[in-house]
Amino acid sequence: MTLSRAMRRLHLYLGLLLVPWFLVYAISATFFNHGHFFGRFFQPDGPEWVVRFDRPYQRPVPQDADLRAIAADILDDVGLDRPFWVYRPNPRRLNIGAFTFLKATRLTYFIDEGRLLAEDKRFRLDHAFTGIHARGGFVQESLLSDAWAVVVDLVGVGVILWVATGVYMWWRDRRLRLWGGLALGGGAVCFAALLLAM
Repeated sequence: MTLSRAMRRLHLYLGLLLVPWFLVYAISATFFNHGHFFGRFFQPDGPEWVVRFDRPYQRPVPQDADLRAIAADILDDVGLDRPFWVYRPNPRRLNIGAFTFLKATRLTYFIDEGRLLAEDKRFRLDHAFTGIHARGGFVQESLLSDAWAVVVDLVGVGVILWVATGVYMWWRDRRLRLWGGLALGGGAVCFAALLLAM
């Protein structure tokens, strides 16, 4: 098999392999950009957040505490085994978000009051797509989360190879060099101009 034929095959099959990822990122980018427009179509019936429980709870949270460890313990106490984020907006409160692509629960621990509030978010398709788009990294202590992050890395490599094989095929066809060059140059100039202006 010649190099040109191998590049064409690689470009073709990479494109097909990446179809779900391109579609998800394209749709979610539209929701990110036009949330004010699309949001009204996905509004749930009733409040967006529904109280699961609001109960007394006691756990010390020192100022120098490992917040991820404490949040993991709190989630264990309430039976939520999901990836999570945690932050402490002030010394009196701890905010925890436990999530999957389809479900989200936020816990607010009012430290001084000794009270833990848990609220479940109603499902929204637009938020599911933007959650998929934004999720990545190796922060979560979960094999599936790490697997997702590895696949996202592979998708990134796949996109780079897809672009490289496309550029190779364009350059090999002398008839297309002018129009391909204009397309490539136009895209690069547009990107650079916006990057420098913003």
